[in-house]
Amino acid sequence: MNIVKPKIPQSLEPGNFQQIFNEEDPHLSQLDIHGSVFEYEAVDRVHLSNMKISNSSFQHTQFKQIDITDVHFENCDFSNANLSEASIHRVTFKNCKLMGVDFSDGRFGDVLYDQSLLTLCNFGDSKMEKVLFKESNLKNADFFHCKLKKIDYSLSDIDGVSFDTTKLKGIDISTAQFESLVVSLEDLKGCIVSEWQAIAFARMMGLDVR
Repeated sequence: MNIVKPKIPQSLEPGNFQQIFNEEDPHLSQLDIHGSVFEYEAVDRVHLSNMKISNSSFQHTQFKQIDITDVHFENCDFSNANLSEASIHRVTFKNCKLMGVDFSDGRFGDVLYDQSLLTLCNFGDSKMEKVLFKESNLKNADFFHCKLKKIDYSLSDIDGVSFDTTKLKGIDISTAQFESLVVSLEDLKGCIVSEWQAIAFARMMGLDVR
């Protein structure tokens, strides 16, 4: 899948995420932020654009209705943060910790999660198009009632993931690893699976495969 990469200027000013409090509107742009700690804060309707953020921590922070466009995150920790109702487009999360993040009611386009931890994430009621989960851990994540288009779980662990009332037609899980999933047979129609996964689904249906 061809994900459109974040559009980030070659020259960025060094910055700190605490600068968000200096702005009349919570908007940061064209900054290179490294090593910021912004934990247990609450800032709604933040807008981040055209920037890089690395080695920073946003644990337990409330970022409801955040708008993130053309941003590269690397080695960042968002554990248990609230990013519900977010708009996330042309964004990369590389080697990030996103355990238990609330991404519900979000809008995602051209997003790459690369070698990231997304266990127990909640993506419920989100619309996602052109999202690649690459070599990431999504154990027990929740994709309840999502609208998915051009989604690839490449070499990722999706064991225990819930796709309850989410149609998987055209969604590629053929290289993903799992022992069990929460998904109905009706919603599974048209999903791209490997041969061994087809056998696993047959066994989950109670068929005696020999």
